[in-house]
Amino acid sequence: QVQLVESGGGLVQAGGSLRLSCAASGRTFSRHAMGWFRQAPGKEREFVAAIDWSGGSTYYADSVKGRFTISRDNAKNTVYLQMNSLKPEDTAVYYCAAAARPFSIVAIGTKGGYGYWGQGTQVTVSS
Repeated sequence: QVQLVESGGGLVQAGGSLRLSCAASGRTFSRHAMGWFRQAPGKEREFVAAIDWSGGSTYYADSVKGRFTISRDNAKNTVYLQMNSLKPEDTAVYYCAAAARPFSIVAIGTKGGYGYWGQGTQVTVSS
């Protein structure tokens, strides 16, 4: 069982930066790929970024590639999302998620690949 708690959201001006953190409980964190998703009002939850269990491979949505960086620290049971050059269209609730199966990246770019979700943290980018 993995429990996830996000933090680091807030209000920032366009062009600014934020770093989100996701702290995980449990002793299996290092076995699970991790992802970040976001959901804007009236829209579907969409994939943002993912990282495999070792941190050796990362994956990004085209809309954030080159601006966002996902990383993890398995010693601290934490995954991060560094967000730079933020745009108003990045405004959303950001969710952290852990892959449903250990040592798997199956469907890592879709909601179906994840079995555990945090409660979300709001990110608002003003123009």
